[in-house]
Amino acid sequence: MNDRGARDLKVRVRAQGRTASQRAWLERQLNDPYVAKARRDGYRSRAAYKLTEIDDKAKFLKPGKIVVDLGAAPGGWSQIAVKRVKSEEGNGKVVGIDILEVPPIPGATIIHLDFLDEAAPARLEELLGGKADVVLSDMAANTTGHKRTDHLRTMALVEAAAAFAYEVLAPGGVFLAKVLQGGTEAQLLSELKRNFTNVKHIKPQASRADSSELYLLATGFRGAR
Repeated sequence: MNDRGARDLKVRVRAQGRTASQRAWLERQLNDPYVAKARRDGYRSRAAYKLTEIDDKAKFLKPGKIVVDLGAAPGGWSQIAVKRVKSEEGNGKVVGIDILEVPPIPGATIIHLDFLDEAAPARLEELLGGKADVVLSDMAANTTGHKRTDHLRTMALVEAAAAFAYEVLAPGGVFLAKVLQGGTEAQLLSELKRNFTNVKHIKPQASRADSSELYLLATGFRGAR
């Protein structure tokens, strides 16, 4: 899809007790072509197209692969993973986790649990039943409005996701995580480069132009430390 800066706003939201920021968010949703496309295509979020775009280029979601989806709600990434690894047909496996409840997705097993709960990693490993080929993380901390604080909180989630990936990925595995502009912390980036053969940042077209999000793609896991 070519959003060409999206399209001119056609839907205007009346105040009706809403704050300016609430109106802006609702107008953006109502006029976002990816939101409309997600509804038509049966995906639970516009984020499905971010993963689709990244995988169309990197091609790591192949039939039979075992995938972990951290921060799975509302389920868009898990839907794409199921479709591409063909887990609903019994060829691969998709395991997800989120602090929010996620309605069932055929072909995926998603547990309702905070990933930062000390029991979460063991529970995920139990469901995997072995090593994973791909660890996905679309997790982000709730925003406070203070950019530095939001960046640090989200990076803490990325670091936790990376630590989990080191434990569960099979050699050659892939780690994809959302980060915020301001750059991946130098220490984490250095660590990822030691553990993967290739590490890069990606800004998919499906990300809103005014969003500070980037995606960190690390491929070719060298093996457990």
